Amino acid sequence: MTDIQILKRLYHDYTKKHLKKIIIALLLSVAVAGSTSSIAYLLDPAIKQIFMNKDQTLIIIIPILIVVAFAVKGLSLYIAKVIMIGVSEEVRKDVQVNMLNNLIDADTKLIDNKHSGKFISNLTNDVAHLTNLISTAILNVFKDTLTLIGLLSVMFYQNWELSLIAIIMIPLAYLAARSLGKRITKVSFQQMEWAGVLSSYLIEVFKNHKLIKIFQKEMYEKNRASVFLNNVKEKTKKMGIVFVRASPIMETMTGIVIAILIYYAGRLIMKDQIDISNFFSFLAAMMLAYQPVRSLATLNIVINNGLVSAKRILPIIDEKSKLKKNIDDKNLDLNEGNIKFKNIEFSYDNISDEITKKTTLKNINLEMQGGKMTALVGYSGSGKSTILNLIPRIYDAENGDITIDNQSIYKTKLVSLRENISFVSQDTNLFDDTIKNNIAYADMDATDDEIYNAAKLSFASEFIEKLKDKYDTKIGENGIRLSGGEKQRLSIARAILKKSKIILLDEATSSLDAETEDKIQKAINYLTKNRTTIVIAHRLSTILNSDKIYVIDSGHVVAEGNHEDLMTKSSIYKNFYNKQIKT
Repeated sequence: MTDIQILKRLYHDYTKKHLKKIIIALLLSVAVAGSTSSIAYLLDPAIKQIFMNKDQTLIIIIPILIVVAFAVKGLSLYIAKVIMIGVSEEVRKDVQVNMLNNLIDADTKLIDNKHSGKFISNLTNDVAHLTNLISTAILNVFKDTLTLIGLLSVMFYQNWELSLIAIIMIPLAYLAARSLGKRITKVSFQQMEWAGVLSSYLIEVFKNHKLIKIFQKEMYEKNRASVFLNNVKEKTKKMGIVFVRASPIMETMTGIVIAILIYYAGRLIMKDQIDISNFFSFLAAMMLAYQPVRSLATLNIVINNGLVSAKRILPIIDEKSKLKKNIDDKNLDLNEGNIKFKNIEFSYDNISDEITKKTTLKNINLEMQGGKMTALVGYSGSGKSTILNLIPRIYDAENGDITIDNQSIYKTKLVSLRENISFVSQDTNLFDDTIKNNIAYADMDATDDEIYNAAKLSFASEFIEKLKDKYDTKIGENGIRLSGGEKQRLSIARAILKKSKIILLDEATSSLDAETEDKIQKAINYLTKNRTTIVIAHRLSTILNSDKIYVIDSGHVVAEGNHEDLMTKSSIYKNFYNKQIKT
C-alpha cells in the first residue's frame, strides 16, 4: 500500500466522519493567519505615525489593535487545537476499537504468531503516532500555510525586492527537512520495533516473576532489562537528535537571510528608497514567518512517523479470519451429540514455534458417541490437544471433515457450534475480576442462585465462603491469588453454568492434589453426565470411566477400544497404565 493509498484510507475510514469539525478548525486557522499577518502590518503605522510623526490619536488605537490581533490569534488557535485534539482522540479510539475487535475475532494462529507485547505496542505507541499525524499535520498544514501566505503578502507589500531575498529560505528549508525526513523515518521504524520488543519483555518479566526468584535470575533479568531499555533509549535518542537537527540548519539559514536583508535594506534606506517603518514591518513579518516555515519544513517527519505506524496497524485491522464461513451455514441441530472425525489432517506449519510444528495430525478417524465419555491417551506432543481444539474450530483442519450428528461443523454457524461446547483446560484462564464475574463469564444472564449452585456443584463454594469478600473477591491476574486447585474449580463451575451438551476436558484434574481430586472428580462426573465428553487425562480414574479410549501417537490413531482391550493390544497404553499404577 502506497503512502497516498494509506492517507486516502485514513481519510475515508476515520477522518471523513469528523469533516465538519475539521472545517471549523481550518476556518479558525484563517483567523490565526490573518491576525498574525496584521501584527506585522501594524508595525509600519506604529513606527511611522507614533515614533516618527508623533500622532497622539494612533498612540492608543494601534496598541489596542495589536492586543486584539494577539487575542484573536491566541483564542482562534486554542479553539482550533481543542477541536483537533477531540478529533484525534476520536480517531484514536476508533482505530484501537477496530484493532481490538479484529484481534478478539482473529484466528488463534494470528495471536500465536506474534507476542502479545507487540500487539500492545501497536495499540499504544503506533496509534499515538497515527493520531499525532491527524491532530498535528492536518491543522498545521492549513494554519501554517495560510499564515505564511499572509506574512508573505505583508512582506511583498512592504518591499518586493527584500521579499525575493527572504523567500530563498523556504526551498532551502524544505530540502533540508526532506533529507532529514528520510533519515528519521528509518530510525522511527527501528524505535517502534524495539518498543514492541520491550513491551513483550516486560510482560514476560511480570508473568514469570516467581520463576525468576526461584532460579535466582534477578541479576540476569536486570542485565537483560538494561539491554532492552538501552536499545529503546538509543533509538529514541537518535530519532530525537535527527528531529532537532533541523534547528541549527534553520537558525543558520535564518541568520544568513537576516544579515543579507539588513545589509540590502540599509543600502535602500540610505538611498531613501524605503522607509525605516517599512523595513521593520517587513522584518517583523519575516521573523513571524520563521515559525510556519520551520513547522512546514519538519511536518513531513510527523507525516512519515504516522505513515510508518499506519503500515503496522492497518494489516492488523485488515486481517481476516481464515476459518471457513459460508452464507448458507446453518445452526447446529444437536440431538445425540455424536462426533466423527473423517480423514482429518492438520499441521501448525504457519506457526513460527518450532516445537509446535512437530504436532501434526495425519488421516485421523474417530467416532465419539453422544452422551458418552471418550478418552484420548498418548505421550506429550502426540496431537491430543489439537484434536480437542479442532472441535470448537479454534483451528480448521486442512483436509477431511468433522461432523456432529452428521452435520459438518464447517457448514455450521460458528456461534451455533461453540454455544454447545464447554472447554475445561489444564491451563486455567481467568480474568482479573471477581470470583462471581469469572463464573458468570459462561452466561452473563445467569442469576446469583445459578452462579452459587454452579460453585457448589464444582466444590468451589468450599473455599469461596471462607474468603472475606466471598464471591466479590478479586482474584488477580489469571487468578494469581488462588491455588491451582481453586482456579480449576472455578473453571469447572464456569463450564457447569454454561450447560453445554459437549464437554472438552484437557488434563482437567492435573492441577489438583490427591485430597481434593475425589471431590473434583465428582464435579466432573456431574458436568459430564449424559453429555458427549472428550477427555485428555493422565489420571487413571478418568480413563477407566471412559466408554471408549483412543491411543494417539505422533499424530496417528494407533489403537482404540476400552481399557481391557487396550491392555492386551496396545503397548503404548499398557505402558501408560503401568506408570499410573506406580505413581
